[in-house]
Amino acid sequence: MKQNPIDLSLYLVLDPELCGSPAEMVRTARLAAENGATVVQLRAPGWKKRQWLATAIELKATLAPFGVPLIINDHIDVALAVDADGVHVGQADLPVAETRRLIGPNKILGLSVSNAAELAAVPPGVDYLGIGPIYPTGTKPDAAAATGLPLFSQLVGASPWPVVAIGGIRADNCMPLLAAGARGVAVVSAICGQPDPAAATALLVAQIRSRR
Repeated sequence: MKQNPIDLSLYLVLDPELCGSPAEMVRTARLAAENGATVVQLRAPGWKKRQWLATAIELKATLAPFGVPLIINDHIDVALAVDADGVHVGQADLPVAETRRLIGPNKILGLSVSNAAELAAVPPGVDYLGIGPIYPTGTKPDAAAATGLPLFSQLVGASPWPVVAIGGIRADNCMPLLAAGARGVAVVSAICGQPDPAAATALLVAQIRSRR
């Protein structure tokens, strides 16, 4: 367990296509952090490593004043190069044991899970699980089939790790996920690409806080 456990309440996953540019990703992250986002993940599967590195450096500097951790999706080398707060891996990425060995004991490590078999196979070393997609989503073309709320509730109930829900989540459908036991919700299009990312973040935060 980390000395300062991660606050998963509102977990923003940045998307370069929705945001429109690396600069807009950084601006969106800043507005989200200012308005209550608690985690930011950089995910840009089509980028070359130089762009990953440059944007991660900017994001880390931008988020630092707000105390919001920066998580790097999959690219452990980029996370180590910028001293990011953690890494998130999927089922087809480097296994948890190897990832933990590379990043050390003190960085945050998240793992994506989409069904009961994957949950049962989660090894020691993770700090939280991202379970989903809950609802159909167009922001991750290779996403698994949507779990829906009943299966999500079962998975959360069986998980010994904190869970953040992801996949098609908006302000108007996040409450049942929190009621089911999620520690937080991860969003992409609910903030990225919105006309007013600050207002979109504030609306999500208001919903999360009302539940609590």
